[in-house]
Amino acid sequence: MKLDIKLCKLTEKPICFLLVMLFFSSSLISGELTKTVQSDAVERDSVKVALSAAFVSEAGIGVYEELVNYISVKLDRKVDLISGFSYTTINNMFDSGMIDFAFVCGLPLILNQQNSDSKMELLLAPVMKNSKYNDKPVYYSYVIVNKKSKYKTFSDLKGSRLVFNDEISNSGYNMLRSHLIDLGEMSGYFSDVVRSGSHEESIRMVALGEADVSAVDSLVYDFEIEKNNVYVKKLNVIETLGPAGIPPVVVSSVIDLNVREEMIKVLLEMKEDPVGKAILDKALVDRFILVDNKNYDSIRDMYNKAKMSGYLRIK
Repeated sequence: MKLDIKLCKLTEKPICFLLVMLFFSSSLISGELTKTVQSDAVERDSVKVALSAAFVSEAGIGVYEELVNYISVKLDRKVDLISGFSYTTINNMFDSGMIDFAFVCGLPLILNQQNSDSKMELLLAPVMKNSKYNDKPVYYSYVIVNKKSKYKTFSDLKGSRLVFNDEISNSGYNMLRSHLIDLGEMSGYFSDVVRSGSHEESIRMVALGEADVSAVDSLVYDFEIEKNNVYVKKLNVIETLGPAGIPPVVVSSVIDLNVREEMIKVLLEMKEDPVGKAILDKALVDRFILVDNKNYDSIRDMYNKAKMSGYLRIK
């Protein structure tokens, strides 16, 4: 049985989280939560792969379905794709033992690793094909405005309306917040600040004039350009922040070690497999590589700077 929750947002449909909980195991509500889930994570037949941050936009969900199917064939196991939840919810599901692997944003990874009971471990990261990434596992935050707006530089944005995707997004919030701190602008820079729930929705809102500015994931933006999205045609990038460590692939610390090693092998060897390479090409990815936590030091530093300055919430 595969539970399809691709378009289900926890904040909009709380029943979805309950269904997921019931789907994995009714024992999740017992007092033996940690012990039961760890055992289940090791022994269950299917592999659960979650998607919260991506190297493609929502328009590329089919690419992830192809990737999951490819992994399933290579592992000779059933693999279920879980998507449509917020960063925080995916982190909670991960630590509840409901997820084996995930494609996550760098900041949720950093925050998760601060917990003493964290089960999230860094595994791999993609390297994008575009030369602007310099053959490294990095990406950027693009500050975008409507082409018809009066905003031409970042300094023009004071008093504008900001839309962001999520408070624990690196490219959508952490990098922008860090830039404001560096500028000494920690109070009242924007006249309005609203949450959209996704980079794609932020792009749409700026394109349609519902907001003036947003900071969005360069990978999502690049993919929308590749797919000739109507909204990105209406936008300009007026500032590029970064680079920072690209959204990685993470693994549960309680998964069977054989499955872990098999997944590493599958992803590392994709580029040499014609079928695998075709999927990577669709995602604008060159290859996957092994990475360590140093790749995410800048994200950690930016977050810590915000904590030290007392400026965690963009105003």
